[in-house]
Formats: sequence, C-alpha cells, structure tokens
Amino acid sequence: MPDELTERIIGAAIEVHKALGPGLLESIYEEALCYEFELQGIKCERQVPADIIYKGRAIKGQRLDLLVEKEVVVEVKSLSRPPDTVVSQTISYLKATNLKRGLIINFGEKRLIDGVKSISV
Repeated sequence: MPDELTERIIGAAIEVHKALGPGLLESIYEEALCYEFELQGIKCERQVPADIIYKGRAIKGQRLDLLVEKEVVVEVKSLSRPPDTVVSQTISYLKATNLKRGLIINFGEKRLIDGVKSISV
C-alpha cells in the first residue's frame, strides 16, 4: 500500500511523463524528475553510491538512480519491456542502503501508471 511519500513521487513522475511522453533516454527522465521534485519541495539525490558488503569487505560500483528524502530508492527506466533483473537490482539497492521502500518507474510505457512497481523488503 503506497504511503504519502511514494504517492508524491509517483505524482511527480506522472507529471514528467505527461509533459515528455515515452521514448527518451533514462537520463532525461531522471533529470526532469529531479527538477519536478525540486518544484514540489521533495528532496532527492542522484547517482548515490551503494556499496555491497561481501564477507566484511565493501565492494563499490553500484549507484542508485535516485534517493528520495533519504527514504525511498527510485530506479528510473525507459524501456518497452524492462528485464526481470530490475526487481532484483532494486532489492539489492534496498539491502545495501538498509532502506525498506523502492519504486521502479519505467517511463517507456504509454501510460506511466503501467510502468510503476513498488518494492518493499
């Protein structure tokens, strides 16, 4: 069940999708979404490093697309059919950050709501 913050994130993404439509690069949607967050007073960080711990050693190389209000991981996609690994990837990000909520937002869909998936751990 979505909470107020995830509803605000989804609303901002819908606003971006209404203006830009599908078919652009993920980086365009990411930047536009961050600007929409700024306009709506939602704090967000882009390309946040998320180390994986393996047997006590931090392994670098992962980056979250967006971290919203230090609470929600947002994975931005722009594909007609995202691979199944996107869900696993988002779960890995949540585990690496010790966060509980994530959203996959696929701007490649004709109707954005069909491209929104909520992930909880």
